[in-house]
Amino acid sequence: MAETTIVNVRYLVDDVAASTEFYTRHFGFTVGISSPAFADVTRGNLRLLLSGPMSSAGRAMSDGERPAPGGWNRIHLIVDDIAAEVARLTDAGVHFRNEIVTGPGGAQVLAVDPSGNLVELFQPASAS
Repeated sequence: MAETTIVNVRYLVDDVAASTEFYTRHFGFTVGISSPAFADVTRGNLRLLLSGPMSSAGRAMSDGERPAPGGWNRIHLIVDDIAAEVARLTDAGVHFRNEIVTGPGGAQVLAVDPSGNLVELFQPASAS
């Protein structure tokens, strides 16, 4: 298997346009492919595949179950100042699932995209 520097993550979304706008406006992603059924956005080595209900990834399984957005899996974005990012995003109308949680490895908080998918913002603990 060929090694690649791009990591692909697929998120199922309810509205491709709203999700594309969310990731580009709030988190600095850039748009690659964009259609009503599917878009891909990139940030550094992360390529986020935004698959709407009409995309092939949104089709029902053979047992009839339909893929749905949400859940607890998430992309993880490292930030320098988590409190400043939360303030900036809150002012822009982004909703959060929780308050900032601090542990031995650093601080984290979960932003919620328009379809209920999570974006973890993580500020590593300072090295002493």
